[in-house]
Amino acid sequence: MIRPSRDSILPGFRLATGYATTYLGLLVLLPLAAVAVTATSEGVGGFWSEVSKDRTLAAYRLSIVGALSAAAINATFGFIVAWALARYRFPGRGLLDALVDLPLALPTAVAGIALTAVYSQDHMLGRLLGKLGISVAYTNTGVLMAMLLVSLPFSVRIVMPVIEDLEPELEEAAASLGASAWTTFRTVVLPIVFPAILTGLALSFAKAVGEYGSIIFISSNMQGGSEIAPLLIMTRLEEHDEQAAASVAMGLLLLSLLVLLTVNALQAWSRRRHAA
Repeated sequence: MIRPSRDSILPGFRLATGYATTYLGLLVLLPLAAVAVTATSEGVGGFWSEVSKDRTLAAYRLSIVGALSAAAINATFGFIVAWALARYRFPGRGLLDALVDLPLALPTAVAGIALTAVYSQDHMLGRLLGKLGISVAYTNTGVLMAMLLVSLPFSVRIVMPVIEDLEPELEEAAASLGASAWTTFRTVVLPIVFPAILTGLALSFAKAVGEYGSIIFISSNMQGGSEIAPLLIMTRLEEHDEQAAASVAMGLLLLSLLVLLTVNALQAWSRRRHAA
């Protein structure tokens, strides 16, 4: 007999589970099943022929590697931002806190245009970087910048509550025992916040890998160069090749799922290790 883990005012198990299954099925499972059916409408061979093309593999590589790089960078600097917001009170803190959430509310097209305006050779910052041999706009670096921008909030907002809940007494006890700041961080703080960092990394990756609107403005969108997988999907749809578009989408979904499962496995391992 299935019993709720604790008393609840919500409906019973069968009704709640039925609603949850139906809702997720209509929103997630059914559309994904339709993509899989369309991708294999010409057989597994047709699906494999599309996803194994050099152009498709280049788009996958840019999307996956770029999203992983953005997630890793944001996991590091997002933690620093979350630490500053959670632990300190300073002038302008409210503005900085609001800026973290701005990419979530900002239309992606606006974000792409803004990044292009700042980092193009027509802007002072873009010209300065160009003199240093660094090109951002219309390069793969621009793709990374757009991914960093749209995925930053996830790395900050997931970690920040965990930092706020950290008991200062733990750090004080470590310091009183003679532990250095680095040792305290490595042995006391990091094990507690690491699962949250991994969760933020997974969410940042999921956001970045599917980003489209901001990237097409700052990227050159060249075939086999800075063409991301979502753009290739749109290109196939414009060519009225739904099977090819679905194949590219299905391949990206499988690759992203593999990365997310790996991150989730690391997260579960980290929690078990901390609990032990």
